[in-house]
Amino acid sequence: MNKDLTNVRVAILVADGFEQVELTDPRIALEKAGATAQIVSPADGEVEGWNHFDKGDKFNVDVQLADANAADFDALLLPGGVANPDQLRMNEKAVSFIREFFDAGKPVAVICHGPWPMIDAGVVKGRKMTSWPSVKQDLINAGAEWSNEEVVVDQGLVSSRKPEDIPAFVEKMIEEFAEGRHQGQKAAATNN
Repeated sequence: MNKDLTNVRVAILVADGFEQVELTDPRIALEKAGATAQIVSPADGEVEGWNHFDKGDKFNVDVQLADANAADFDALLLPGGVANPDQLRMNEKAVSFIREFFDAGKPVAVICHGPWPMIDAGVVKGRKMTSWPSVKQDLINAGAEWSNEEVVVDQGLVSSRKPEDIPAFVEKMIEEFAEGRHQGQKAAATNN
């Protein structure tokens, strides 16, 4: 299994209120594998994480969402939290940004509540996924096949349920990102 992500650019799309460990641990693993992992956000300057119910640290935004172009990235990471994906799903630029990764067949990794803006992007129908349990019915209603597993991989789409799943999530994320574009990812996006 290839774990070299040299020259791979990863967009980490977040708004304020993301679950901090769902950004920090995957980002460290991506960078350790050689990737350039950049925070893309509608927030101006900094974005704030959360540690469950408590405010966490602030992180510099590398690319303003308004200026972001999915064509400049090879893969997408969508951390969870509750406030973060709820804000992103209401932001048309964020929804379009997500959709562009699927349209291009690029790998995407999502954890916890992160699938919410994917539902709005119309990219989950017919996909096998997992998530935080409260997102299960939303995914089913949007046409996804939900499974209660620590990590699910479906044609370049990697999903996990919660912070405790991060080790398995990171392993599969790096594997799928190293493989690059997935024709099945693109085909699934065009069938929605």
